[in-house]
Amino acid sequence: MQALQLVQRGRASAPSRGTGRAAFVVRPSGPRNPSAARPVVRAAATPGARCEAKAKLLAVLADTERGYKCPPEVLDSVEAAVQRLEKINPTPKPLESPLISGKWKLVFTTSQSILGANRPEILRPKGPTYQIIDGEQLLAQNLEGPPFFSEVKADLTPRDDAATVDVQFTWFKIAALIPIKAPESAKGFLKTTYLDEEMRISRGDKGNLFVLLQDGPKTRVRRGPLL
Repeated sequence: MQALQLVQRGRASAPSRGTGRAAFVVRPSGPRNPSAARPVVRAAATPGARCEAKAKLLAVLADTERGYKCPPEVLDSVEAAVQRLEKINPTPKPLESPLISGKWKLVFTTSQSILGANRPEILRPKGPTYQIIDGEQLLAQNLEGPPFFSEVKADLTPRDDAATVDVQFTWFKIAALIPIKAPESAKGFLKTTYLDEEMRISRGDKGNLFVLLQDGPKTRVRRGPLL
């Protein structure tokens, strides 16, 4: 969603039986400042407790229009609900889990650029926004709905914490225009702080929060320019 990021590509592990999805292979890459996200102290929780916490978060998000209508008091409630889930994250090493791959639908973000907050109302994204993660190829693709149907493709490089990926954007496209190769400077990182079969929560290098829901099984991302 914002964008995704890179340096070198590794290979991914074979798909996990029963899921049809692939996890990332995490290779040590030397000391790094892992992410802007705060350390999370995890507590044990039952599946029922996680379901209840997810339901409370989705209830808070219900009227925010993916984050566009989110006054400070609502944002505080969102952050509190997110932190509750982060503390009971059942997948502390999400990049080693086959659950990371698939088609994800964005239901909330604080990223003003993704929300189009600075655009006139008529030019803001109206339809759903998706992110496809291909764990086998270490690729990601973001798909925006009308009016522009923008697309972004990115290479992913896992860090050795098994939760953070460096993201190097490679191609951009708006509407039916010719794809544009992204500059080398178009990069960042994304840390997944909660992951289960239904929901993924991530925090980006600019401090933005992303909440996504699983919307489809493993999908391949074609390598090379956008069509």
